[in-house]
Amino acid sequence: MTSAKASEAAPGPTALPIIDVSLLDAPAPDSRARLARQLDRACQDSGFFYVTGHGIPTELIDAVFRQSRALFALPEHSKRQLDKARSAANRGYEPLRGQTLEPGAPPDLKEGFYIGEELDEGDPRVRAGRFNQGPNQWPQALPDFAPVMMRYFDAMNRLSARIMTALALALGLPTDHFRAFCEQPLSTLRLLHYPPQPAHASPGEKGCGAHTDFGGITVLLLDEHPGLQIWDHRHRRWLQADPVPGTFVVNLGDMIARWTNDRYRSTLHRVVNLSGAERYSVPFFYSGNPDHEVRCLPNCLTAGEQPRYPATTVERHLIEMYRKTYA
Repeated sequence: MTSAKASEAAPGPTALPIIDVSLLDAPAPDSRARLARQLDRACQDSGFFYVTGHGIPTELIDAVFRQSRALFALPEHSKRQLDKARSAANRGYEPLRGQTLEPGAPPDLKEGFYIGEELDEGDPRVRAGRFNQGPNQWPQALPDFAPVMMRYFDAMNRLSARIMTALALALGLPTDHFRAFCEQPLSTLRLLHYPPQPAHASPGEKGCGAHTDFGGITVLLLDEHPGLQIWDHRHRRWLQADPVPGTFVVNLGDMIARWTNDRYRSTLHRVVNLSGAERYSVPFFYSGNPDHEVRCLPNCLTAGEQPRYPATTVERHLIEMYRKTYA
């Protein structure tokens, strides 16, 4: 995880590609080839793109935002009872300014809530102390919260697996290349609430500091308020990624860059909420099967080139990244 120096740069407009993942089901080879070309360009350029044709019902998306707003509107003492510090699996509430993603910057001006696969204490993965595996913490005052979030969690796992199929196509691999990676995936659903940026913010203070994501892919649901900014490595400036109705923003994490020998990018991004309104977003972090091997793909090496990273597993990679970040 790194940070960009030019944090003072004014954000410019951006036009991330919009990729229709429903083309995976198109019978015409030309449609699938077009999807592969578009996705390959996006992954080599910025590692960010919008997806449409995802099949996630609008009513489910609306319910997720409704429950998220209700959660963050709870009294502070109620949210603190769900503090993720009480969870061995990092599940639950993270208070405002509870995280600092950009080294040297003030704490992030956001509060969050972490949700994962619902596993009881008797599950073998929990008994073995596997990374971020365990039960969730749920707000008892919101009876619809858990059912809505778990329905969305399952839908995001399915969508993420489809995006991995599309990535295999983009890389010139068989479409089932990542099938084993997608079995029993380690996934995290995170609800985020950003208050408006203060009029007299501390130097460098922002909703979310500049960072790259650790894992495989992130599927991000945005409300109507802008704030996401992406680092343009060619022109060394911040670009605005505004919400596009009916889409998700997808970005690649460090693990995909490692897998592809940096052919595909894991790009710095941050949030500055200048909308003047309360802003909500819902990232879904999809990291795959913890035991799956991550080794440089042979077709991502040119003649005479060596892998830049040693082989690892999903779980070891994530533990390594967490140690670097929270040491």
